[in-house]
Amino acid sequence: MDGRDLVRSVRAVASVGAAQGLRTVRAAWRRRRADARGLPPRGPVRARVPGTVREVEPGPGGGLVRFSRSDLRIFVAVNGAVFWGWDGAAPEPSYALAGRCPGPDPRAALEPDKDGGWRVVAERVTVVVSRHGAVEVLTPGGVPLRRDLPPRWWEPAGGGTARWSQRSEVAADARFFGLGGRASGPRLRDGAYRLWNTGPDRVARRGVGPLSVTMPAQMVVADAGTHLVFHDSSWDGTVTLREGEEGAGSGHDRAGTSELRMDGGPLRCWVMVGTPARVLLTWASLTGAPALPPAWALGHQHARWGGGGEEELRTVVEGHLEHRLPLDAVHLGAGHFDSRRVFTVDQDRFPKLPVLADELRREGIRLVSVVGPAVEMRPGSPVYDDGVGRDAFVRGASGEVVRGVSWSGDAVFPDFTHPRVRAWWGSLYAERLAQGFTGFWHTLDEPTPSTVFGEGTLPRSAGHALDGRRGDHREAHNVYGLCMARAAYEGLRSRVPEERPFVLARSGWAGVQRYAGVWSGEVGAGWSGLRASLALVLGLGLCGIPYSGPDTGGPDGARSAELYLRRLQLGACLPLFRTCAGTGGGEPWELGAEILEHARAALAERRRLFPYFMTLAHLARRTGAPYVRPLWWSAPEERPLRDCEDAFLLGDCLLVAPVLGPGVDRRAVQLPRGRWYDTATGRAYEGPARVLVDAPLSRIPVFARGGAVLPVRGEDGGTELEVWAPARGRTGSGLVVPDAGDGWEEPEIERFTVRWSGARILVEREGEGGSGEPPWPVRVRGLEPGGGQM
Repeated sequence: MDGRDLVRSVRAVASVGAAQGLRTVRAAWRRRRADARGLPPRGPVRARVPGTVREVEPGPGGGLVRFSRSDLRIFVAVNGAVFWGWDGAAPEPSYALAGRCPGPDPRAALEPDKDGGWRVVAERVTVVVSRHGAVEVLTPGGVPLRRDLPPRWWEPAGGGTARWSQRSEVAADARFFGLGGRASGPRLRDGAYRLWNTGPDRVARRGVGPLSVTMPAQMVVADAGTHLVFHDSSWDGTVTLREGEEGAGSGHDRAGTSELRMDGGPLRCWVMVGTPARVLLTWASLTGAPALPPAWALGHQHARWGGGGEEELRTVVEGHLEHRLPLDAVHLGAGHFDSRRVFTVDQDRFPKLPVLADELRREGIRLVSVVGPAVEMRPGSPVYDDGVGRDAFVRGASGEVVRGVSWSGDAVFPDFTHPRVRAWWGSLYAERLAQGFTGFWHTLDEPTPSTVFGEGTLPRSAGHALDGRRGDHREAHNVYGLCMARAAYEGLRSRVPEERPFVLARSGWAGVQRYAGVWSGEVGAGWSGLRASLALVLGLGLCGIPYSGPDTGGPDGARSAELYLRRLQLGACLPLFRTCAGTGGGEPWELGAEILEHARAALAERRRLFPYFMTLAHLARRTGAPYVRPLWWSAPEERPLRDCEDAFLLGDCLLVAPVLGPGVDRRAVQLPRGRWYDTATGRAYEGPARVLVDAPLSRIPVFARGGAVLPVRGEDGGTELEVWAPARGRTGSGLVVPDAGDGWEEPEIERFTVRWSGARILVEREGEGGSGEPPWPVRVRGLEPGGGQM
């Protein structure tokens, strides 16, 4: 422990209390001591580069290129993605992939290129390998998108895991996005970005974290095209980005650069090229379709962190009903546990929880329970004793069970990278299901119960099964939350097969969307935290995690009514809409009549748009497209849109411009090409343009695309189509996916077209048998110049 950690130790004791702080300090000492003993000592290393090409072995979709000091396996898959792996690395095994790797494209072949290099030509991409090991990705027209320079390895002289680095160049006009959820995004400026999952810390309040979902997946957008690159290694690493600069006059362009440095793992890479929609469709075909949340999970959810009991829970629900605030789920924090029995509801404070849960469900309200991976070391506790008997807990390099720290004291941690442990853990959710809980949200699954040291509770030398491969926590840390989410998802599917599981993860990696959505918790206090919330959701969506959101409200929001309301208005437009309150309050009726009225309006609009959110959820599952999209989604070649970070598209139909600063009642909005209607006033604007619109405290600006068809909830509770008139001479369209409930039925996608017929707007449903009348009532808006409706 160095001097910096000593200072953090003192802060830990002061911030969490003497007893818990001392446990944290002791755990840090144990972790450091275990790593000093269990990890190989750093010694001399040998640097290595690939060398020059010696021979080539063509194969399906590509082949094997042998260099003097390394081998490169490269092929194009049937879905259009390109894979290459150095030192012969194969795509499998991988926690990112959903099932088996897609097969090679038989139409692609490895063929000679100029200057002793080789190339693979496919339908949507050309890949060129130089004789020294540089790999260049080009469009079918030959325009360069990315150039990876020959990699470097640093291998321990005595053997062991090698560190490696990969430096890449992109176009001077390119912009970087992704790398998981980044509070400083969504556009990633020049700087270093760490790839090591950690929980929220004070650093999050400075716009740097939290980093609970990191992954080496970048989406790069340039004039020449869009591509996504994923280096499939879950080890600790750092990505250093530097945007390029275009030369003025006769000056030369300076390429943008990305340098990835990893502490270990295979050097293997996937690249997908195309439009943003095509890129994420290909990404979803690799990493898995996002889990479809149950219908109620697209409504308003409310989390209570405090203790309390059944009476407090009833008071919260009655408060929402009394003030006509829509409510679909209540999340209970750690206060509902029995401190004497892990994974068990406190029967003293919740004596009749199943009865209460049944009453709430009849009101359309579900209960969600928090779950952490830590199991308190309490002999006599059923879960702890059962886990010890099953050898379920992570062990250190010397064979002893690793002790860490949880919110309740010293704890041990299951090894979720073992199939047997995942099955056991999944079975434990049966107790919560019997108590009436319908969903589960995971926390501290980085696992970092205390982030004052920033490295996690488990030492890096701790052993993990890694699904039969064996390894240590250096490789398992980033996928730990993913494997925990998988355990919960599979356990719930086997016990309640007729319902779609609801699992929220705080931590994860590429592929976590197969099992869970992501909640980012408190991303930071104040207005900077509000901006970070939007950046996180946009970034996660571009990495294939469409269902995510922050906590809205909270104690710091309660101290500022304006901040609370602006958070609520943004949260109501994000996929996961979860408000929160703690022992310090934070309910909207506590903030005054005006704030309550505006909060009610935001919640009512969310409920009105429920059919639209349901459609976006089904489309995300089938196509990988996120609900929340950057403005450049449909026009990445438009540079002003690439640099816009304070507005977003909600699906194809809506543009949302949240208020991200204090005292704002008017704001500028960048509109993409086409006609856009201010949904509050009905006024039409022609894009591309930058317009100044009102943003009173009662609402944030929302625009509808001309020709859009939105399914909404009518006043009678049924579905109706809200159609925004296209400009004269133009047409429009929209997709609707009706949801049959919380089961597994896959409803058909309904497509509607909008066109002018004389002075009338015609809305027709397209199908195999031709056009027909819509099955729901239609309401056309935007017909009159002043915003009239018909």
